[in-house]
Amino acid sequence: MTATSTETDQRSSTSERGVQKTSPSRLSTSQGKTAIADSVVSKIAGMAAREVNGVYKMGGGSARTMGSLRERLPGSSGPSITAGVAVEVGETQAAIDLDLVVEYGVAIADLAQGVRRNVIGAVERMTGLEVTEVNIAVDDVHLPDESSDEQPEQSPRVR
Repeated sequence: MTATSTETDQRSSTSERGVQKTSPSRLSTSQGKTAIADSVVSKIAGMAAREVNGVYKMGGGSARTMGSLRERLPGSSGPSITAGVAVEVGETQAAIDLDLVVEYGVAIADLAQGVRRNVIGAVERMTGLEVTEVNIAVDDVHLPDESSDEQPEQSPRVR
């Protein structure tokens, strides 16, 4: 994502995804500029997505496998909050991609809508960035009778 300023303290940005908007930025003022790292947006988006009922885990198959191995190492801090999250952050906008494993029986379209709403709200509220898109890939469905040593990711749940 790239951004250029105009003469009127407005920002125009275009991403590789073809999003182009002009809006005033709260992150760039006459008193200075605030830059937000991709990792910050990834953490916020990961937490917000995990809060939605029906999200069992996050990450594609290989990411979940590596996460399981990492969790078993002594001194591990548990699952990575950014697993399954990819972001593109510009000066005023962000685009987010999420990989989810959903619980069996959940209406996936409704779940995706709830995840988008929660992620957009959290990222925009905490960072001041405009979220232009949240793309969701559902990689797997967790069945209630699956015998697995995988535990669901724990976080506060909201609807």
